[in-house]
Amino acid sequence: MRAARLIKMVLLLQSRPTMTAAELARELEVSERTVTRDAQALSEAGVPVYADRGRAGGYRLIGGYRTRLTGLHRGEAEALFLSGVPGALREMGLEDAASAARLKVSAALLPSLRDASRTAAQRFHLDAPNWFKEPETPGLLPVVADAVWDDRRITARYRRGEGEVERELEPYGLVLKAGVWYLCARAAPHGTHRVYRIDRFTAVEAAAERFTRDEDFDLPSFWEERAEQFARSILRAEVVVRLSPTGVRRLPHTVDPLSAREALQEAGTPDAEGWVTLTLPVESEEVAHTQLTALGAEVEVLSPDGLRERFAADAARSARLYAG
Repeated sequence: MRAARLIKMVLLLQSRPTMTAAELARELEVSERTVTRDAQALSEAGVPVYADRGRAGGYRLIGGYRTRLTGLHRGEAEALFLSGVPGALREMGLEDAASAARLKVSAALLPSLRDASRTAAQRFHLDAPNWFKEPETPGLLPVVADAVWDDRRITARYRRGEGEVERELEPYGLVLKAGVWYLCARAAPHGTHRVYRIDRFTAVEAAAERFTRDEDFDLPSFWEERAEQFARSILRAEVVVRLSPTGVRRLPHTVDPLSAREALQEAGTPDAEGWVTLTLPVESEEVAHTQLTALGAEVEVLSPDGLRERFAADAARSARLYAG
């Protein structure tokens, strides 16, 4: 533990001209007294750490000292490619590995390029969850993530319906969608690839044995295909609506965008008032009522009759509410 901390201290000093004891203590998550002892240990080991006294003082490396301890190990290299999603790294337990990787890369760069990571972080940031939704990190996510990285089979129990089932899975990849974590896995030993929500897992145990990954498996393509299949599979009902020009523009923002675009492409020509009539696939009348309500007076439901009656009742209730 201390050896890793000493290496990190050297890399920090190599990447910056001078650092105070307080700055080093904060980066290393130790006390300033420990920083002093570590600096002395490095000096005794031949690393030219020099301490400047006074209010503007701090620690620095002298003589253009450069360490060769900048090689990335595999975990750090893999985590580095995910460094643009800090929240996801933290949830998977990879934050320390990514931090070490960034530090090593920074130490290896020319002095004129060492602020590249800071300037990039000031300009680009990924915030995955939806608005107005506080994401919850599944407690078993780090265990699953370790198995994904190491190609180890897992025995998982997860909630399905009213009960639980147990499966032996080969975990191929993780996907973070709108703040929800999913595992793309194949049922062992030669099953098909499926998608599982991590927050439905109740127990996960990683096996000692590794599985042989199918090199033809492409996670982005697989997820895109399954996501489209899922979106279409839940659209089991249809409604017929009239939309104003404003309603046409807003429709893709209130229902499934792909279904909205396809329905609009197949719609007839606008009537004399500029309204268009189209048939829209929806999950259910209940869901359609919730979604289409957002369009207000820009939509008229023509069928089914039950849904039209619900909107008529909503309109009458609103009229009474605002009658005064």
